Amino acid sequence: MEIKKIINSLIDTFQDAGDLSLDLRRKGLTQKIKIDNTPVSNGDLEVNKMIIKKISEITPEIPIISEEDSENKDLEILNNFWLVDPIDGTYDYINNLDEFTINAGLILDNKPVAGIINAPGKKRMFYSYGDNNAYEISNKKTINLSDYNFKKKDSIKFVSYSNKIKPEIKKIYEQIGVKENFRMKSSFKFCVVASGEFDGYVAEPRAYEWDIAAGHAILIHSGGTVTDFDGNEILYGKKDFKNPSIIVKNKSIL
Repeated sequence: MEIKKIINSLIDTFQDAGDLSLDLRRKGLTQKIKIDNTPVSNGDLEVNKMIIKKISEITPEIPIISEEDSENKDLEILNNFWLVDPIDGTYDYINNLDEFTINAGLILDNKPVAGIINAPGKKRMFYSYGDNNAYEISNKKTINLSDYNFKKKDSIKFVSYSNKIKPEIKKIYEQIGVKENFRMKSSFKFCVVASGEFDGYVAEPRAYEWDIAAGHAILIHSGGTVTDFDGNEILYGKKDFKNPSIIVKNKSIL
């Protein structure tokens, strides 16, 4: 199947997964602490099952790497694969906040070629499948993010995972001219940068590939860039799946 068809065939499933996540939360979640000392809920696991089932039906030949599943994580060579994070921002999810997201990114030749992110609490879905093909669905309308004519701004606004800005990040802010910083959780950061609501995101090495793959695809397909602190391209399929440093910019500040 061509990449466009693959992503389009996932939209309804991601909408259903978002509805399921909210329904399970309304009923009351069960949760436990994983070995890495992070929480996981029955919502994470049920959404994971739904997404993996659909992706396996569409692309049975492509392995799936999910945060909540040990399968395929020990493969020696990974070039073409899916990265799934069924609930990114579990803390927000279990605490009735709305910035959690449901994610899947398609990696080919170790590069992100497509992504889909649903933010059910925000009633916004984002997806992409190639250059100039990044979209948002909200209020029953589909918008091509690539068509946005971003204007240069007087005040550059970035998002970050913490209000405490580390010295190495502050230095990059100064180089770019960032004037405002807003704390935001989950891959929703990539979405609001791609949509032009914010201008970028910077983080030191942290988190894992499944946290950023879908957002990476959406951001670059909307016309932005994603690199490490040295300007290098970020590739996927590392043995430990850990992310390098990251600088995300939309086209308004390129």
